[in-house]
Amino acid sequence: MKRVVVLGATGSIGRSTLDILRQHPDRYELAGVTGHTQVDRLAEIAREFACPWVAVTGSAPDQDAFPSGTRVLQGPTAATELVQAAEADIVVAAIVGAAGLLPALEAVRSGARVLLANKEALVMSGELFMAEVAKRQVELLPVDSEHNAIFQALPTEAQRLWERPDIAKLGVSGLVLTASGGPFRGRSADDLAEVTPEQACAHPNWSMGRKISVDSATLMNKGLELIEACWLFGVTPSQVSVHVHPQSIVHSAVRYTDGSVVAQLGVPDMRTPIAFGLAWPARVKAGVRPLDLFAAGILEFEPPDSQVFRCLPLAAEAFEAGGVAPAVLNAANEVAVEAFLSKRIGFLTIAHVLEYVLEKLDNSPADSIDSVLQADEWARHTARTWLNSVS
Repeated sequence: MKRVVVLGATGSIGRSTLDILRQHPDRYELAGVTGHTQVDRLAEIAREFACPWVAVTGSAPDQDAFPSGTRVLQGPTAATELVQAAEADIVVAAIVGAAGLLPALEAVRSGARVLLANKEALVMSGELFMAEVAKRQVELLPVDSEHNAIFQALPTEAQRLWERPDIAKLGVSGLVLTASGGPFRGRSADDLAEVTPEQACAHPNWSMGRKISVDSATLMNKGLELIEACWLFGVTPSQVSVHVHPQSIVHSAVRYTDGSVVAQLGVPDMRTPIAFGLAWPARVKAGVRPLDLFAAGILEFEPPDSQVFRCLPLAAEAFEAGGVAPAVLNAANEVAVEAFLSKRIGFLTIAHVLEYVLEKLDNSPADSIDSVLQADEWARHTARTWLNSVS
């Protein structure tokens, strides 16, 4: 019986993880969950799974709402404290945004297998994070559908990410990262000038939270995934080809030196990569219907429009710049997306915010968590100051 902690249990990844645990009560027990403000939902989860640990990072919870056997932690550091206390075998790191960095890093330090859905942990501090993974020899498995697909398509020797394998020596010549294109695929900049948050959040294939839905619409999500792929698999942006694939059937692929392209296909359902991570190297049922290739029909691929969707090339440039530039990019994006969702700025202004903050950056090495967090704070302040000046 494996003890599982779910960081971000009330989000879409958390809900999918809990659904898999329900299907396999003989294999997994829920050791702890975290959430930000959905206290009632966390209490329901604790009752259903007899969960011994709960962390609430936002509003103060009422202990009486939880079962008597559940210990409730509260405050900004509660998720990290829960990881330390729960003694999990597997930690699903699914807290959205920069807030997930420290809990994910603590999960690595705990020695548990880490199922990483929080891409910001690698975007902000990829070198530090992967060095800690290697030092602890922790089993790290990506849960993002694209990175999970690449992981599945790699040679077995290359799946030991904690050993930092040189995948080129194993015959890999490049990676293919697929993108749905979001709700605005094929649209011009003029078309996007007046789009609303509601339109941006209406993803055609995936059910996701509002922030990640906007990132998908701007292609920033693919930019963050590009950075994540570089750190996970030891490649550069030039070795990663982004293909817009509106059907979201081919989740990503690996190119080999013999001309082969090995891809992972499936219906768009996050339970597949989560179940793969929980059971690896075995496989378990995830409650996902099998892919019907006849029904899928024609699969389309096209290059992304980097002139309209500027966030994708900005992410590649930030990775190439190194240092704290990726952390600054991520922080500025979180501020810009928040402003867009609150209807303070237009959709196209999101990329302008990132460009402005990156131009102001006096780059420095990301040689400690403190330096990363300081850069994150600086970027948020700079982005908010600029937004206040133009609004």
